[in-house]
Amino acid sequence: MDEKEKISKKLRSMKKYVDFLRSRRSITREELEENYELRSAIERNFHLAIESAMDIGEIVISAKGFEKPEDYRSVILILGKHQVIPADFAERFARAAGLRNILVHMYEDVDVDRLYDYLQNNLEDLSEFARFIARYLEKVK
Repeated sequence: MDEKEKISKKLRSMKKYVDFLRSRRSITREELEENYELRSAIERNFHLAIESAMDIGEIVISAKGFEKPEDYRSVILILGKHQVIPADFAERFARAAGLRNILVHMYEDVDVDRLYDYLQNNLEDLSEFARFIARYLEKVK
């Protein structure tokens, strides 16, 4: 499987996770806090969507021979530095790495307010990332 195929597969998975999250945007903050199954599903789909973005970044970095990232945040910043995605967007989107780390490593400390805020206000960042990567793929031979 070449770079484009790997990235396309990750993008398809990412879209599935984002579509699920988008379908749950109408919930209230209280529902998110009180409904354990719903909260778990939202946390998991955020984790998988962000993980997909990081995987895509690592595939691009490896294929292009860019510098090795030190952490997940730097994966996104390296993509911005090399104009795979716009640098200003990379700065903003790199915060998603922080949410990913909380979801994976400090899951007992997930702040419902922060999770709800991401669901309401930052979900489009994942879709925007996917659009930038799709444009990048059009340029790759």
